[in-house]
Amino acid sequence: MLDHSANPSQIDASTVRIDEVDERILWVLAADARIPNNRLAAMVGVAPSTCLTRVRALEEAGVIRGYAASIDASRLGFSIEAMVSVRVHAAARRELREFAKRLLRVPVVLDVSFLAGDKDFLVHIACTSTEQLRDFVADELSGDPSVATTQTNIVFERLVADRTDQARSYAELRRWRA
Repeated sequence: MLDHSANPSQIDASTVRIDEVDERILWVLAADARIPNNRLAAMVGVAPSTCLTRVRALEEAGVIRGYAASIDASRLGFSIEAMVSVRVHAAARRELREFAKRLLRVPVVLDVSFLAGDKDFLVHIACTSTEQLRDFVADELSGDPSVATTQTNIVFERLVADRTDQARSYAELRRWRA
């Protein structure tokens, strides 16, 4: 079971220890976050009260960050998705996190990833048109004095892995080609 001896606000990745039951709970929730607790408990082989306690502990520890619906943005009019790689000038590297936080406030930005390599960020955006995409790149990125270069890649199709088709557990995923 999750080692929950520390104050939840002080738990970091090195203090979170989960067992096989916690991993089974996470595996099932990753496939279906809307599953009722009694069904989840039956699937992982514990009592519903135990299951609920474990889920709450995983939430408090930050292992479960939240539950989200998978939305098809194109059906809402955001038919242009792009991944924009960004490199900032060396002088701006001290402010990478602030730059990323500012980008996250732009409505078309879905997420920002910090990168290792010759680029600093990968910005995932969804736009209603190529004009909106152009305006984002020109105004929010190229127009920023801290940005050295950008490269925009249009997403033709996005495929998401179904972990339940790949393996039966996180332990099995860890063993893949290990």
